Amino acid sequence: MTAVRACALADVPEGGALRVELADVDVAVVRFGGEVYAIEDLCSHADVPLSDGDVDEIDGAPAIECAFHGSCFDLRTGRPTHLPATAPVPVYPVRVEGDDVYVDVSAAST
Repeated sequence: MTAVRACALADVPEGGALRVELADVDVAVVRFGGEVYAIEDLCSHADVPLSDGDVDEIDGAPAIECAFHGSCFDLRTGRPTHLPATAPVPVYPVRVEGDDVYVDVSAAST
């Protein structure tokens, strides 16, 4: 599978996330610091949507914080940077073309 259009870039707030469903996968498309990231929209600790959490730089990396228990995940790698989560969350390749964001959910990495 190749990248598919996930959303318009304008739909993703700077410093925030937008939840989209792609090929039966819930994805949080995140915009922070001029970059766009895609991470599975499910905290590995408590099955809570990550798109409900805050986006910020945490420990020098772009990250998203789970709104439920405060687990943080590096948006580049999906690895947890703060407990209670210990398992990573899949991240997906992102491409911005013009005003559109494309995500390839078949190429997940953790």
